[in-house]
Amino acid sequence: MGRVEGKVCLITGGGSGLGRADAIALASEGAKVVITDISTENGEEAAHAAGNGAIFIEHDVAEETQWQSVIRQTLDHHGELNVLVNNAGMYIPATVEDVTWEHYRLHQRIHMDGTFFGIRYGIQTIKQNGRMGSIINTASTTALLGYHTSFAYGACKGAIRTMTSHAAVHCQQSQIGRAHV
Repeated sequence: MGRVEGKVCLITGGGSGLGRADAIALASEGAKVVITDISTENGEEAAHAAGNGAIFIEHDVAEETQWQSVIRQTLDHHGELNVLVNNAGMYIPATVEDVTWEHYRLHQRIHMDGTFFGIRYGIQTIKQNGRMGSIINTASTTALLGYHTSFAYGACKGAIRTMTSHAAVHCQQSQIGRAHV
């Protein structure tokens, strides 16, 4: 029996990189995996690679209505959500002097807005289960260290680190006990 046997795990940005690796590892440990990604091709391939009945749902994490739809589809398919991995991300290298407003906002929308929606809907959904659950937010060493060409990315990863701390304190202070962030 795997460490997450029978748990329903939703992984954003699961079509490639760390998200894909997370999806495969969770499925190999017995999880029912829901992979979301903006790339249908990558997401479907990752679901196939994960096996164990993994499913793919196209998802732009920066859009709140798509979060609502993904949560609804996950509950319709599996009946609950136990683990949410906020992993979706992107990186456009630029210094503080070179980053454009459009690229800065794109980083914010995907990393910060996407993580915000994930935490918010993850807590609400996991609370409804009446069982313990987890929300895992992917940050980066750029949240702690300065890098020459990672201004927007690092700012957003620092915000994810802070959002995670505040959400965890909220769950503890609210005595939710069913959602650990």
